[in-house]
Amino acid sequence: MTIDIEALKKNHKTSYLATEYERLVNELQEVKDMITADPSMAELGQADIDTITVQITALEKQLESITESEKAEEEFPNEIILEIRAGVGGDEASLFAYELAYMYQGYAESKGFQVKRLEISENDVGGYKEAVYEIKGKEVYKYFRYETGVHRVQRIPATEKNGRVHTSTASVAVLPMRKKVTIEINPADIEIEYSRSGGAGGQNVNKVETAVRLIHKPTGMDVRSTSERSQLANREKAMLILTAKIQQARDAEDNKQYAENRANQIGTGDRSEKIRTYNFPQDRITDHRIRQSWSGIPTIMAGKIDKIVDALLSGVVGTDSAED
Repeated sequence: MTIDIEALKKNHKTSYLATEYERLVNELQEVKDMITADPSMAELGQADIDTITVQITALEKQLESITESEKAEEEFPNEIILEIRAGVGGDEASLFAYELAYMYQGYAESKGFQVKRLEISENDVGGYKEAVYEIKGKEVYKYFRYETGVHRVQRIPATEKNGRVHTSTASVAVLPMRKKVTIEINPADIEIEYSRSGGAGGQNVNKVETAVRLIHKPTGMDVRSTSERSQLANREKAMLILTAKIQQARDAEDNKQYAENRANQIGTGDRSEKIRTYNFPQDRITDHRIRQSWSGIPTIMAGKIDKIVDALLSGVVGTDSAED
């Protein structure tokens, strides 16, 4: 293992171990210098060398373990932002968005992940125009990363008098909250709006402008945060989410550019890509990327999506033809 001692000392997870490692390396060199200067101390010095070497080896293994763990966390972060938005289909689309939110929340909780609602925008029929969640847990991004895209539902709405099947859509975006990002946002490119957060009663509800909306003027992307108690905390949360959205957009563009070179191309991470159809009359869910279908829609919509996620993680493309 190559030891970058200065980098390890700056990392709070490895700073103590790195400092101890550096001390032992220096101590080892001092013993070797002592033996060189006075060969009569060779036997005694060798015993010290053996002891120090064992300690250094143990520290190297600890540092390597922590470093590898951080690499894995960077690939599959332990925190994501999940955005669900109603698409084409009016009220039916918003109801489908609500059901998708319920499905993902149930799945996340079954995996032991922490789920926090950041923003919910409802309409008059009880559907979601938009829902934003923060989900935390070990390698959570690994299990949600292939959910980004357009989800399509085909069913007969409750208000349909002639029994016709309607098609509606909702879009899903999964934003990994990485510790390291490769973009920098110019503060001059950010427009900030403050407003009052909604709530369920209480003396302070809607009296203080704690809700924050950030608009990134070059891209038109906007983020709203209302879940935190203070304006500063909401601004920081919104900035993290905005950075993740811009980073994901850039990554998705890169993925499209190099898609033909990827051996296991399941999706580009683009929320405009149609990925799955939920056909209620035929009790069939089809993932168009891997051309596989599953029955048991009520169970799946309750959060039991493990078999779909497992199929996507395996990357196995089926032979059945998917719906158009």
